[in-house]
Amino acid sequence: MCSCEEPRWGWGRCAPSPILLLSLLFVVPFGLLGEETRQVSLEVIHDSMGTPQNLLHIRAVGTNSTLHYVWSSLGPPAVLLVATNTPHSVLSVNWSRLLSPEPNGGLMVLPKDSIQFSSALVFTRLFEFDCTNTSDAAAKPPGKPYPPYSLGEFSWNNITDSLDPATLSATFRGHPSHDATGAFANGSLAFRVQAFSRSGRPAQPPRLLHTMDTCQLEVALVGASPRGNRSLFGLEVATLSQGPDCPSMQEQHSIDDEYAPAVFQLDQLLWGSLPSGFVQWRPVAFSQKQGSRESALPCQASPLHPTLAYLLPQSPIVRAFFGSQNNFCAFNLTFGASTGPGYWDQHYLSWSMLLGVGTPPVDALSPLVLGIMAVALGAPVFMLLAGGLFLLLGPKRYSEYQSMN
Repeated sequence: MCSCEEPRWGWGRCAPSPILLLSLLFVVPFGLLGEETRQVSLEVIHDSMGTPQNLLHIRAVGTNSTLHYVWSSLGPPAVLLVATNTPHSVLSVNWSRLLSPEPNGGLMVLPKDSIQFSSALVFTRLFEFDCTNTSDAAAKPPGKPYPPYSLGEFSWNNITDSLDPATLSATFRGHPSHDATGAFANGSLAFRVQAFSRSGRPAQPPRLLHTMDTCQLEVALVGASPRGNRSLFGLEVATLSQGPDCPSMQEQHSIDDEYAPAVFQLDQLLWGSLPSGFVQWRPVAFSQKQGSRESALPCQASPLHPTLAYLLPQSPIVRAFFGSQNNFCAFNLTFGASTGPGYWDQHYLSWSMLLGVGTPPVDALSPLVLGIMAVALGAPVFMLLAGGLFLLLGPKRYSEYQSMN
């Protein structure tokens, strides 16, 4: 739908096709009409001894339903998505079982028969590639791979210290438990989670449209020493498959890049069942904290592929809720290219995604683009009308010729 120099990434210089332009001319940004009002809360769940165990529960209660997002850094960072058809569903945690080697049944949402949808995401590994001698931006892998960092072997901060009820946010910040090379001596990997009490957009790019049904994750690698002069980083993400097939991946294109300059694409992961869960992100990361077009990095996602659970770092909360017999699918995200800005500029990398249940938010055209299109379409129409009125109502000129009988 658009012709780009980097069509796979959806950013860079991109010109929308005439068909896409015409199909969007009469889109009106009515907003999220009919969105259900929810009471959103965020809390850290403590164990039976009153000790916080880095279990964060986001609960969004509607008139006839409840959404539960359970985030944890017990093992690799992971999140459970659970949707129920009652406003009275609750999270139940059996700590002795959850913290045991066999956590099955240690975490439940009750009543069980109210659950309409459930799935999970697990962030399993941090990849690093040396792209010093790589000139092909589409190479797979994008450079010489270093041994990956297993996020199940990270040590994480006390989530309570970063809990902010005012912004409904909290941050899991960690580093390798055994950092033999000292790469993380002055660095960390952070997962900032935020829920929302109303619809809107964050102030910083990529400014994903959120609702009360969603929560946002920002992943930031800050201050870690790369093992190469021009290192690219990547993230492995695993999810539960719905039956034998993996969730689907989709790309959406737009003519509007006001909210994320030079990015005309939105990627989505969709689970199959209804009501379905979804993950949204723009294929862009940033090499500076104040995200801008100058610090934008392409983000490439590999296709989803089935994988065996024993090949992945295990998440206790996923096993506690779903049991040990599950089918997993995984995909990799790679941030940056061998040329242009990169992590090496300021030892900073950030990427954001939106997680939700129900209908994914849809971007309407921004007021700026609507104004430009109104002027572009209105000017010719106005000129035609003005010309017609002038011909009809303007002064009449008569010929000075007089006929002869």
